[in-house]
Amino acid sequence: MNLEDHVREMLRALGENPDREGLQKTPARVARALGFFSKGYDEDPRAILNSALFTEEYSEMIVLKDLDFFSLCEHHMLPFFGKAHVAYIPDHRILGISKMARLFEVFARRLQLQERLTTQVATNIMEAIEPMGVGVVVEAEHLCMRMRGVEKQNSIVVTSCMLGSFRDRQETREEFMTLIRSRNGR
Repeated sequence: MNLEDHVREMLRALGENPDREGLQKTPARVARALGFFSKGYDEDPRAILNSALFTEEYSEMIVLKDLDFFSLCEHHMLPFFGKAHVAYIPDHRILGISKMARLFEVFARRLQLQERLTTQVATNIMEAIEPMGVGVVVEAEHLCMRMRGVEKQNSIVVTSCMLGSFRDRQETREEFMTLIRSRNGR
């Protein structure tokens, strides 16, 4: 049974008629949407990072902030979405900036936990370029918190993963947090 057939059966289990006019194309639409939402399973994070590694004598913090993202939580398959902030301090190797965004998308386009997503991005950057340190902060709204269970509106979950100098040096962590809080990067 393919995904469309499963969606058709799910509609029946909900008490709907999947053959009625408004639902006839729904199984195909849901199957395409789920394919798009989970395309990260078909992508190799190492290949993405290795395609844009450059030798450069730059040793100051590089920050990609306010990266919009969405993902599906693995517990309810409901969206969570927000902003991510990714930083590292290079040690003779830098990443193409767009590759940090692509890496984040690879992991976000899988069934996820925000905590795991945060850690996966940080550890993959650390392994790929061996920088002095990596910091990742993710701020997200979870629709499972808004729509079901506790039904808490406007709650934000913040997770972080600090590796290397971001973990070991308070000043580095503080600089990162200051930079992501500022609106204009100054």
